Amino acid sequence: MLPTGKSQCGFYGTLGDLADAAWEETFTAIQTVTGMDAEAICRFLDSPHGQYMGEDLRNSLAEGSSLQQAVQATVARWMNWRTGRVIQRELEIPAGLPYLTGLVGYYDTLRKREAGVGLPGKGARVFRE
Repeated sequence: MLPTGKSQCGFYGTLGDLADAAWEETFTAIQTVTGMDAEAICRFLDSPHGQYMGEDLRNSLAEGSSLQQAVQATVARWMNWRTGRVIQRELEIPAGLPYLTGLVGYYDTLRKREAGVGLPGKGARVFRE
């Protein structure tokens, strides 16, 4: 597990006093269900999409769930949602993937492109079907 790179925004910044515990619990849950590497998960959680996930988690907590229950419910919800045509067009993630898997994969691809790790250049498809 990696620490957040953006403590004032993204997932971490959304959770306030619960940020440390929520980060650890959520990071582990995402890694378990997506199989993605730590850097990709960190990038996702530090992104605007991570902020939306943090807001979703706060909503679950407001309903009276424990942190662990809220994380599990939030991660399951994001895995049950599917990417659609808009996401496919805007982010080049194939329609029909679990939303969470697609987004974490997207941030992993961006990271690899920035590092110049043998990926296609800008405008090429991020995912292969």
